[in-house]
Amino acid sequence: MKTYKIAVLFLLFFSFFTVFAQEKTRKQLRTEQKLEKQKEIEKLIEAKEFEFVAQNSNSQIFRFIDLTANPNFIRFKPDFIKSEMPFFGRGFSGLGYGTSDTGLKFEGKPEKFEVRKVKKGYQIDVEVKGKQDYFNMTLSVSLEGSATLSIISNNRSPINYFGAISAIEEEKKE
Repeated sequence: MKTYKIAVLFLLFFSFFTVFAQEKTRKQLRTEQKLEKQKEIEKLIEAKEFEFVAQNSNSQIFRFIDLTANPNFIRFKPDFIKSEMPFFGRGFSGLGYGTSDTGLKFEGKPEKFEVRKVKKGYQIDVEVKGKQDYFNMTLSVSLEGSATLSIISNNRSPINYFGAISAIEEEKKE
């Protein structure tokens, strides 16, 4: 009877170890999720089709502005770029007063669209001509998808946005 109890305890002990040995640790799960996210970002960058959504902004006039409650985006495609970004800064000549278009709202075919892999991510240089302005954009994307967008315009002061890139969501038709 004593050997029977020892044998049962021995089997239970090893069955617990085999169950726990098959489970992945939190560190392994986080590493796998990180690798999956990096592959997803790499696919978006290689396809040159993604959307940047800003969470914060920084300009020469205003130090730091939270944009989480302010809808904004720039959709990047090799043949078309559309921007609906807010602008907090100084405008120079060529901008009309009293118009409702106070943000960086433009769309057009990029004259330059270069993607380079850098040490900790990607750098994307884009040049687009809008109706009244010329925009030179530099997007620095980390391997996890967080990004910094710098926009230099010939009629506005430079501005930086901090956010993330993701796949383009299809526009809802009403």
